[in-house]
Amino acid sequence: MTTTDADLLLTGGTVWLGPGRRTTAVAVRDGVVVALGDEAERCTAGEVVDLAGGLLLPAYSDGHCHPPQAGAERLGPDISHLESVAEIVAEVGRYAAAHPELDWILGGSYDPALAPDGSFDATWLDAVVADRPVLLRAHDYHTAWCNSRALELAGVDASTPDPAAGVIDRHPDRTPVGTLREPDAYGLVDAVAPVRTLDELTGALSLACQDQAAVGITWMQDAWVETGGHLPYLELLAQGRLIVRSNLAFLAHPGAWRDQLDVFVAQRAQVEAAGAPRLLTARSIKFFADGVIESGTAEMLDPYEDSHTHGMPVWDPEELAAAVTAIDALGFQTHIHAIGDAANRHALDAIAHAVATNPTWDRRPVITHVQLVDPVDLPRFAALDVTAAMQTFWAQRDPLMEQLTAPRLGDERTDRQYPVATLARFGTRISIASDWPVSTNDPLEALVVAATRQTAEGLPAGGWVPAERFPLEQGIAAATAGGAYQGRTESFRGTIAVGMAADLLWYDRDVTSGDPLTARAASVLGTWLDGHPTYRS
Repeated sequence: MTTTDADLLLTGGTVWLGPGRRTTAVAVRDGVVVALGDEAERCTAGEVVDLAGGLLLPAYSDGHCHPPQAGAERLGPDISHLESVAEIVAEVGRYAAAHPELDWILGGSYDPALAPDGSFDATWLDAVVADRPVLLRAHDYHTAWCNSRALELAGVDASTPDPAAGVIDRHPDRTPVGTLREPDAYGLVDAVAPVRTLDELTGALSLACQDQAAVGITWMQDAWVETGGHLPYLELLAQGRLIVRSNLAFLAHPGAWRDQLDVFVAQRAQVEAAGAPRLLTARSIKFFADGVIESGTAEMLDPYEDSHTHGMPVWDPEELAAAVTAIDALGFQTHIHAIGDAANRHALDAIAHAVATNPTWDRRPVITHVQLVDPVDLPRFAALDVTAAMQTFWAQRDPLMEQLTAPRLGDERTDRQYPVATLARFGTRISIASDWPVSTNDPLEALVVAATRQTAEGLPAGGWVPAERFPLEQGIAAATAGGAYQGRTESFRGTIAVGMAADLLWYDRDVTSGDPLTARAASVLGTWLDGHPTYRS
């Protein structure tokens, strides 16, 4: 090829084709890569982008996130970045005063490490908003903080029993503190809180898509879609504003999942009828196997150091296996939240049961978080072809780890967390996931932590559990090709190659060279979906 008319030519920098593989230019026509390197340089193009010495990557995938919730946070008090209880309370008070028309103050996501044991008191919020209910989500989205008015409207008082899969923090006299742990507990307040309108949810989702594009993401797994939660996606798609490819995972509820099966199938059919399979699919079902370590609700094989309990399984293991097998038989991909080592074992057992029971098909099961795994279970991920969608940003000794996680686990279990390198050595498929808005949606932050096992300050020296460091280029492959495999999009995206969709990400510098900690300074200058810009700085 000596000349090729192209819509877009990106040149003047480094183009990453995979670990250890580089070229110099990419030519795009009709949303597809048509030439690379010298051949691309000889193309004529309607638009030429000078990469200015920067780095071009395949656009990222986010293997587990909650975009509507993240967008909705933008509609409430701005508390996610605040570093003290006093700052949060002040912001809630400011927001409430600025919005006298609101019947409820809804927001997220606060840092649960800012209060002892993650227990936040209703009276702290009462001091600034006493006349209206306040409901705030912790950034783990397994915990909520309410004021007294919200508890009163929900009928939560000293006589309210803890739900089967939830905890109400209490004072010695059994009156509620104001912190509710796990959906079954904070759901008591959710049940009386206002439901956002479809227009509000569609607007929130649009904001989330813009935020994802700004960090180089062109595919995401919405991992918590309640009944009707597909409608904002269909609205955005119809409006031509769905700028991030999305797969939806409908949430299965213990005790109700059998009745949900027909709903799952019907909602999947609605999404398929929209006729945009490269932009929107609904192929997955989400299960919560357990809670989170910070609340003492992740399910453990051995007791917690502080409470001497084993945590809180959300599903009976046999019922989880039955539900996974049923949705697998319907052609849905399994997507299981598993934090504790017992939860990961039960998740693997459920997938194994489906594999043994149902006919062979391209099921591609996913377990997400994979925070603590018993060593005997580590080889089972590869053996069952389970993708581990891991939040590698959490693999650092940050305040949350030091104050809430490590004390509950003890030293030995603390140092077995996030075994990403070990899983990879066993041949496990890895994808990079954010759990946004639980933590940052920036994949580069997650990749730097994976490569260093250090905080932003470079602590500890040499990295925490350095044997689990995941080299940066290996991490990029997991965040691009690995995520594409998880999302069943690897046939047309996830790598830069002739014939692949031009889903591209442009950094202002080569993040793969030098100390990985310095990569954090990189800026995204552009993101393209099918060759069309979804973000330009």
